[in-house]
Amino acid sequence: MPVTMSWRKRVVVTGGAGFLGSHLCERLLREYCDVICVDNFYTGSKINIEHLIGNPYFELIRHDITFPLYLEVDEIYNLACPASPIHYQFDPVQTVKVNVHGSINMLGLAKRTKAKILQASTSEVYGDPDVHPQPESYRGNVNPLGPRACYDEGKRCAETLFFSYHRQHAVRIKVARIFNTYGPRMHPNDGRVVSNFVIQALTGKPITIYGNGKQTRSFCYVDDLIEGLVKLMNNTDDNFTGPVNLGNPEEITILELAETVLELTGSKSEIVFKPLPTDDPMQRCPDISLAQKALDWKPKVPLREGLKKTIDYFDDCLRADWCRINFKKG
Repeated sequence: MPVTMSWRKRVVVTGGAGFLGSHLCERLLREYCDVICVDNFYTGSKINIEHLIGNPYFELIRHDITFPLYLEVDEIYNLACPASPIHYQFDPVQTVKVNVHGSINMLGLAKRTKAKILQASTSEVYGDPDVHPQPESYRGNVNPLGPRACYDEGKRCAETLFFSYHRQHAVRIKVARIFNTYGPRMHPNDGRVVSNFVIQALTGKPITIYGNGKQTRSFCYVDDLIEGLVKLMNNTDDNFTGPVNLGNPEEITILELAETVLELTGSKSEIVFKPLPTDDPMQRCPDISLAQKALDWKPKVPLREGLKKTIDYFDDCLRADWCRINFKKG
């Protein structure tokens, strides 16, 4: 039975001060939830949630989920983990620990409180795919020894833990595999392609493309992604665990993305090409048939519209002291 005595669900969001987590906290508050944001601020930022401080139904706890957390909760969204290559490769051992130890701790919390728990997994579990687009049934092509393995294999192990707790302890789980997502509150130094291109265009620096630019990605606007996570968590069929792909099935080449960013910003930045990083996938696109059928979900925000909102955000934040300082540190 739920532990909350009032009619409001008590929901924990780990990684709640991050890019996705802060948007999710906002959404859950609009859904009349009691929200507990848990973050150790390794990559998250208080700037992302400062507008929520003071809301009587929002609580912030500074905590590293590789250590146990003792709360009474109804639902848990486990988003805690650095998600960009720059950040997760900086301390690869810690990246593995947050996926493994962190998942064990959050699953233990869910088991004790009988809470439903959602794991924010990733399209990286598919590695450099040789099946395209990628359905949930595809088992992936991951290099377990490469520099990206701390994240790829960490997330794969987290999924294993979630399904093991579900089978062994009847923990109610939902697993979302998140594809490339973008929008306001992305970290200016996260090294991901959208933020890289926008920052470079706005500051007049060369647009850096790794490889020949013909590799493809699909980009989902943050509002659409959050809608998918909430719909998955709210699905009442406990036998429907996922994994479920959440992403935009419309592909674009990296070169086309760069050209679109240049057009929307009016930047005169030149495009330069550099060698492709190790194990960087050549194509990444979700098959979202399951999400459409089971959750009645699909992305709605067109890429150009989402990019305009993202560009406006970075244009504003580049004028702010906190962003200039963080950008220089990166």
